Amino acid sequence: MLAFPANRYPAFQPWPLPDRQWPSRRQTQAPIWLSTDLRDGNQALAEPLTVAQKLHFFDLLVQCGFKEIEVAFPAASQTDFDFVRCLIEEGRVPDDVTLQVITQSRADLIARTFDALHGARRAIVHLYNATAPAWREMVFGLDVAGVTQLAVDGCRLIREHTQQQPDTEWVFQYSPETFSATEPEVALSVCTAVIDCWGPTPGKPMILNLPATVEMSTPNTYADQIEWLSRRLPYRDSLILSVHPHNDRGSAVAAAELAMLAGAQRVEGCLFGNGERTGNVDLVTLALNLYSQGISPSLDFSDIDSLRRQVEDFLQLPVHPRHPYAGELVYTAFSGSHQDAIRKGFAQQKADEPWRLPYLPIDPADVGRSYEAVIRVNSQSGKGGISWLLERHYGLRLPRAFQTDLSRRAQQAADSNGKELEPVELYALFEAAYLRPASNWRYQAHSLSSAADGTVTLEVQLLTATGPCTLHGSGTGLISALLDALPQTVQVVDYQEHALASGADATAICYVELMLPQDKGMLAAARDSDVERAALRAVLAGLSSEPAVIHMAAAT
Repeated sequence: MLAFPANRYPAFQPWPLPDRQWPSRRQTQAPIWLSTDLRDGNQALAEPLTVAQKLHFFDLLVQCGFKEIEVAFPAASQTDFDFVRCLIEEGRVPDDVTLQVITQSRADLIARTFDALHGARRAIVHLYNATAPAWREMVFGLDVAGVTQLAVDGCRLIREHTQQQPDTEWVFQYSPETFSATEPEVALSVCTAVIDCWGPTPGKPMILNLPATVEMSTPNTYADQIEWLSRRLPYRDSLILSVHPHNDRGSAVAAAELAMLAGAQRVEGCLFGNGERTGNVDLVTLALNLYSQGISPSLDFSDIDSLRRQVEDFLQLPVHPRHPYAGELVYTAFSGSHQDAIRKGFAQQKADEPWRLPYLPIDPADVGRSYEAVIRVNSQSGKGGISWLLERHYGLRLPRAFQTDLSRRAQQAADSNGKELEPVELYALFEAAYLRPASNWRYQAHSLSSAADGTVTLEVQLLTATGPCTLHGSGTGLISALLDALPQTVQVVDYQEHALASGADATAICYVELMLPQDKGMLAAARDSDVERAALRAVLAGLSSEPAVIHMAAAT
């Protein structure tokens, strides 16, 4: 690492904003959203989308609630041009949805762009040119005056074309591409020249889009850039300030969030962040981050799994299983401590109270996820998660001793096969360990009678290998009467019961923790339609390893 040439990369210099206001602000509403999946996202694909695929993707974006969709660079290819014409000629654009198209500042490209948009009800024409030093000097060979003139010339041409098609409601958008790498004064100068050329009004605003075409710095610096420019722009009440963050440093979502605090009113990005290089800002994450703070995102991601699958199918790119909000495993806990916290949280969460479950920033059900995959069991899992799964799938509410013992058995099983355990496998472990029938005798019948003083008398009939036998005992209840019938060496440490379902025909389950001779602990359970029978059968099953206890009791 000593030879790693870090000195080749100069640190990005902060913008001059000592009195910044954005750190103390709080976001209270969603921005205007623009999806650029069909343009910027498509540009990032090795195999661009066909017109048919774009049409399906467009419909999906409309279903999600996007009102502004950048659909193409119509002058760049015949496919893009044909797609725009198809949307317009076939009436596929809802009245509340606006198409956006992008163009460079060239007369022939601008003319082709307006040919593609002919007949549109409303359209945003997005003009861009790079303004940063490296692009000015190395790509275009222009000085600041040259790139400014290029932007103004494009603006004038677009205005002329809009006047020739008055039936369309036109919106103008300008992007100083590479804004994030442009000097503050240069960015202000170029943007001001374009704004003056267009002449926006509060009733007919223009969009000024400030891209982090390449993410050059930490998100706080991008926010400083946005606020610095926002405070100095002319006609500020006639501008919709937009941002277009890329993800070169892996912090596009944070950059967009801070940019909104700094004055951005609109965000351009892609579902799941697909885009050039490391991607555009991820609109799913950004929108659901707002949702997790009590702000309606005005986008419908209520079936996140379907959305993810469709986008994966369109792009032929997988969404990471740990992707925020949409990943297959993002709501899943394998860790025992996490599972225990989630289980306890679900037990206390009330439907009419604010959501505040441990490890789950939003309710998975809000994005169409069931709770079935919230907890999954492998060798790392603990008793809480196992208990939660058995309760949800089979109605079992395990006492603590059962939780601990079954957790040990589950970890051993997961370790031995190297895989996670499904709920059906956990139930099989439970059944084999505790719902075992008594091997040395079989329950036949019992009778229970009560005296005036509250004492109960119990008679239990069993069938043993040597023939029938009957146990007699008395006590204050069923279990104490059964213990009275057994030798003093048997104790019931814990006894719990509950119904497995509701209704008159519900089955009961009883759990018992016994202490047998020589301080031998035993756990057993039994199910029965009659709770008394379930209790007796559970205790008798727990004694299956001690046949001498029953024989001694029968002899007395």
